[in-house]
Amino acid sequence: SEVLATGKADVAVDWMPSALAAREKGAPIVNIAQMFQHSGLQLTCRRDSGVHRPADFKGKRLAVWFAGNEFPFLAWMAKLGYRTAGPNPDVTVLRQGAGVELLTEKQADCISTMTYNEYGQLLDAGMRPSELVVFHYDDLGVAALEDGLYVLQPALDDPAKVDRLARFLRASVAGWRYALVPAHEAETVAIVLRNASPGMTDAPHQQRMLGEVDKLVPGGHHGLGYLDPAAYQRTVDVLMSGGGDPVIRQKPEGAWTHAVWDKAFPRQSAGSSDRPSAATPAAR
Repeated sequence: SEVLATGKADVAVDWMPSALAAREKGAPIVNIAQMFQHSGLQLTCRRDSGVHRPADFKGKRLAVWFAGNEFPFLAWMAKLGYRTAGPNPDVTVLRQGAGVELLTEKQADCISTMTYNEYGQLLDAGMRPSELVVFHYDDLGVAALEDGLYVLQPALDDPAKVDRLARFLRASVAGWRYALVPAHEAETVAIVLRNASPGMTDAPHQQRMLGEVDKLVPGGHHGLGYLDPAAYQRTVDVLMSGGGDPVIRQKPEGAWTHAVWDKAFPRQSAGSSDRPSAATPAAR
């Protein structure tokens, strides 16, 4: 959101909680497409830490990233009634970096993981599923929409820019559709590895990531990339459910639009069955 708000990018990938929090502070950020329809966020705990259910979090060390990813976590803690700041917090919140060493080295009782990334890193590091207790935000009803495409409102006021955004969105969805076809897995992984920093990842990890992401992107009737207004509202409800300490305090207005989607996929918008659907996860 910061890169977008400062004009360093025309389009940004962001999680909706981060975007809505920035919007409430005055940044005119608007969602034009929603690539992840489901949440991959989890809180993963060491079983030997004594954490088996949310009631066990009190007094524990919980780690989360602070790059806009913290907002669903903070909303969940507020919903549970746990203080995360101040002189006597109920839980100790640790600032999580890259990697999973905080958990493997017992510096934290729980860390944030994505189904498609850090959870696999824990297994690669030698931890067994039986040693872990996983709280999936989706299962607990505290999930928020994650990777979506965002622009600034002034871009949507310019018909020429809307046209360019529509063409960009159509190309992006086409790329996702291609990458999620099982027959294209090797090619997709090779492209990722060519663009990754040396030594940062490998083919097996990327193959696992692709398989897990495949479960998050398929949409409903409208297909891949369409923002479901009901899912948007669920995210808003989660973010405003923190009692005296919600992530956002006012109901957002104008935070999303289908204008770019409707221009990119006019036949789908009109109810055509020719939708930009994703590959079926079970086909993998």
